[in-house]
This record gives sequence, structure tokens and C-alpha cells, in this order.
Amino acid sequence: MAPGVGSPPRWNRTRGNRTLASMTRAFRLALSHLVGWLVDRRIPGPLRRLVYGTYCRLTGADPSSAQLGLEHYPSLGAFFVRRLQPDARPLAPDPALLISPCDGHLQASQRIDEGTLLQAKGMAYPLAELLGGASDGKALEGGQAFTIYLSPRDYHRVHAPLAADLVRVSWLAGDRFSVAPGVLSRRPRVLARNERAVLELSSELGPYYLVMVGALNVGRIRVVGVAPGTTPDAARTPHFERGAELARFEMGSTVVLVFPAGLVDPLGLAQGAPLKLGEPLGRLPGRVASR
Repeated sequence: MAPGVGSPPRWNRTRGNRTLASMTRAFRLALSHLVGWLVDRRIPGPLRRLVYGTYCRLTGADPSSAQLGLEHYPSLGAFFVRRLQPDARPLAPDPALLISPCDGHLQASQRIDEGTLLQAKGMAYPLAELLGGASDGKALEGGQAFTIYLSPRDYHRVHAPLAADLVRVSWLAGDRFSVAPGVLSRRPRVLARNERAVLELSSELGPYYLVMVGALNVGRIRVVGVAPGTTPDAARTPHFERGAELARFEMGSTVVLVFPAGLVDPLGLAQGAPLKLGEPLGRLPGRVASR
């Protein structure tokens, strides 16, 4: 059937859709770069308390736990990746407990079933796609995964949930969709499509993965001791004790923890439960609880 009056030919509509999709992605990337540039601009000393105080009021961030006074952070970016006071996030003392690697909200605690994970109700995505070339996901079948969303209010450094060696870092290019819960419930495979860093770790109880997923305005992921785009030297893999700083986001995003079967038993926390770094997330059957 011939197209109606005023309706472009099919090839034109297809090309238009592709162009729109490309422009949309280009816009997201450009916006992320612009925000990155803006948050790195130096703020005059007399204005810092006002700027950061306003940011905290708008987002709900807690400035009282910061390692330094507000006047010592030269830019909003520096304040965003602020370190905390040493006693701000005590670790669960029982070594048989897996701890949360970061602040945030628990989006999902789930069993790995048929090689897939859920980013939201009815929104499954392939685990192998999330991990890229790090794993095909088969060895992780029946294992456990935790998805933690970090909002702009949260502390944005990520720590080791379990002592381990960092074996490899895979830097995967991708999009920068928002990872806000409302977006994940509408747009498929966001966590497997966004730019991300896949950290492969080896603990005495077995291997596990920690995936740092980028997002809109989050183009900078940093891993301690590893330059962006590189991986640790196989002869000198860095070791991270439980609770040691492992990586950081330079804006809010998502962490996905992935464990093989038998390594972790979840504690049954409710979806959406708030988390702080160091709080219990699961139990490690291979560890003897402290008495």
C-alpha cells in the first residue's frame, strides 16, 4: 500500500528513527561530558559552604560524615567523591557476613536463574551480557546477585565486600542511560547496555564479580591502583582486605555483585532497603561465625 499523503516513505522513517536514536545517544554523552566539566569547576572559597550546603539540602546528603570541612573541597566533583571520617561506616564484625560494598538502596537480591538477572519486574537481561567477555555466566548458574543503586545523596566510594585479589578489570563501552529505578522499570537491559567496569576478584572462598555501571552524567569510573582502560599485571595482582576502598563513581550509579552458587546466602533484605557500607548483606557458609 502506498504511503498516505504527508507520510514519508518507509526507508525515510527507518533512517529517521536511526538518526533520532543516534542523536539521543549523542545528547546523553554530550550532557554527561558537560556535567563532568561543570562539577570540576573550582568554586571560590567564600561560596563553598553555600554551594555544598544547598547540594546537601537538595539531595539529602549528610555533610557531617565528611572527612574534611566543606570549605576544603575545591569543586562539586571533589565534594561528591569525598572520603568519610574513619568511624563513619563501621564494618559488621562477624567475618562470616558479606558486607555491603557501598551506600545505596538494594534494588534486587536474586538467584541467578537460566543465565539471567532482573533489573526490574518483568525486565530480564543476560548475565553474560552484563559481564561482557569476563564470563559467559554458565559457571555462575544458581549463584547469587545483588544490585545496589547509589543516588546523588550517597557516599560514592565502593569497597571490597569480601577480602580478595583483583584479577582483572574489563572496561566495557556503552550508553549512559539513567539508572534511576523508574527508568529501569521501563527501559530493557539498561545495566547490560551502559558503560561499565567489570572487576573480577578472587577470594579464598571463590571468585566473584563487582560491576560498576555508569549512567547519565556518570562517565568516570575509577579503580584503585588501575588506570582507566587497563587491567592489573597478572604477576602482581593487588589485594584488597574486607572493607578496603576498591573503586569510585564520580556521580551516582549502580553496583552489581555476582557470586557463584554456594558462596553467599542472602539475608532476605527487602527490595528497596537502604544500605550503608559495611552493613550485612549476606552470609558466607564457608566461613565460621565469630563467637
